[in-house]
Amino acid sequence: MLNYQGNFNSKIDYVFKVVLIGDSAVGKSQLLARFARDDFSLDSKATIGVEFQTKTITMDRKTVKAQIWDTAGQERYRAVTSAYYRGAVGAMLVYDISKRQTFDHMAKWLEELRGHADKNIAIMLVGNKSDLRTLRAVPTEDAKEFAERESLLFIETSALESTNVESAFFTVLTEIYRIVSKKTLTANDEPESGGNASLLKGIEIVVPGQEPVSGGRRSNCCVSS
Repeated sequence: MLNYQGNFNSKIDYVFKVVLIGDSAVGKSQLLARFARDDFSLDSKATIGVEFQTKTITMDRKTVKAQIWDTAGQERYRAVTSAYYRGAVGAMLVYDISKRQTFDHMAKWLEELRGHADKNIAIMLVGNKSDLRTLRAVPTEDAKEFAERESLLFIETSALESTNVESAFFTVLTEIYRIVSKKTLTANDEPESGGNASLLKGIEIVVPGQEPVSGGRRSNCCVSS
């Protein structure tokens, strides 16, 4: 069971570093603000370098601190932000559904990510600004096909309307937890005994007011507005 806890006093069992990647102005900072603080600002400024925020959740009675890094999308910061990929266990590739170019750049961002990150990193393709329905330039099917081809999770979100934002982050964190749990079991000489054996059981994602998004790394998660 996965639940968000606003003020968690217990010890931290895991720290999961997740990076937000994509072109400038696709809404990465707004997605982070909506998830971390349930906040949205129409006057948001471009991220300079790298910023991060945290949020604590529980998974299978384990306390997990999600450390979400918001990386600048401008080319002049690319050399700086590439170093921050190291140590990341999750990534969200964000594009703007109303700007085709931001989607076309996803392949380049993905290549850069895979060149710096661990091969087992959980990756989700995120089509943001789904509220701009009349301006859509990226058909959902195009994004689904790309996600399927690259074995990525996929979802469409709106930071403005708070649509699927929690589902997106919780799905990535759940996939990370699944990968970490699997590694723990693999390292255990006797996986059938001890408390770790329960970690491979299914984890239910609880997002109040929204339908949960499920699926593993190769079972693509596709939700549109």
